[in-house]
Amino acid sequence: MRQTLGMLIDLVYPIAMEDIDLNLLVALDVLLAEGSVTEAAKRLGLSPSAMSRTLSRLRAVTGDPLLVRAGRSLVPTRFAETLRDRVHAVTLDARAILRPAAGELDVATLDTTFSIRVSEAFLELLSAPLVAAITEAAPRVRIRFVLKRDKEPHMLREGLIDLEIGVLGVPAPELRTRLLLRDRLVGVAREGHPLLTGGAVTAKRYAACAHIAASRRGEFAETVDEALDRKGLKREIRVVVPGFPDAMRIAASTNFIAAVPLSCLGKSKLNEPVGEFGIRSFELPFETPEILIAAIWHPRVDADPTHKWLRNIITRVCRAAYP
Repeated sequence: MRQTLGMLIDLVYPIAMEDIDLNLLVALDVLLAEGSVTEAAKRLGLSPSAMSRTLSRLRAVTGDPLLVRAGRSLVPTRFAETLRDRVHAVTLDARAILRPAAGELDVATLDTTFSIRVSEAFLELLSAPLVAAITEAAPRVRIRFVLKRDKEPHMLREGLIDLEIGVLGVPAPELRTRLLLRDRLVGVAREGHPLLTGGAVTAKRYAACAHIAASRRGEFAETVDEALDRKGLKREIRVVVPGFPDAMRIAASTNFIAAVPLSCLGKSKLNEPVGEFGIRSFELPFETPEILIAAIWHPRVDADPTHKWLRNIITRVCRAAYP
């Protein structure tokens, strides 16, 4: 009987299980997604040399170069291109299978990595309390913050990240969302700025200042310009920076002013000095649309208990910081 069972196993699994390293599938998935040994190493928390050795193992196992040099970058071989979607699907299935089933989640022993895409402002203001809350409840959990460069949903769709925190309005109707906080724009200027010392801040005086705009895409127009346009006013934007913290730092040492979300003030109150920046905030003399910040995720992880726990703890931290 035992001999017959052994023969059946050999027929189903012609390669001994101890000869199969499933970690190679994960590495191959990341390599094909990134097209770079260095970037793949960053995502997996490995050194570039260790990632290079893994690529060598993959080449030996598959009998194909997989990634070949094209100028300064690497491109997949035809064989690798045929593997890309299959490998990605298998790794997603493996992660889903190996996560705890509903009702069996033990947060204290949870050993996994969460990838969360956030803005620079979120990293500066809320990453520390979020990491503290997660680590206190689940000391073995690892967190990888990925900086947002755009609003495209492909990273969620392809399972490259677990969760995104950003402004509602992602162009992907299948994605799930949960409102974390409501925000709005306020103005900031250096202490002693003429705008703040020369009487009431009016729309006309505001528009006459030199301005800083915050835009990941390097765009000059903001919602502020739409509000001014309705009043028949225009402003001159002298500097464009990628994020709101950058705008606040520049405003602190120049006569330029900026519009930033109220949440960027941290624990400082409106019309008071803002933390270590050396700037003062003020109410904008016109209305701008409310900013809705949400957690965004893909339906494939909607019922996953570990993901539910992550969403709940992020919600708690954000609402505690900005009730």
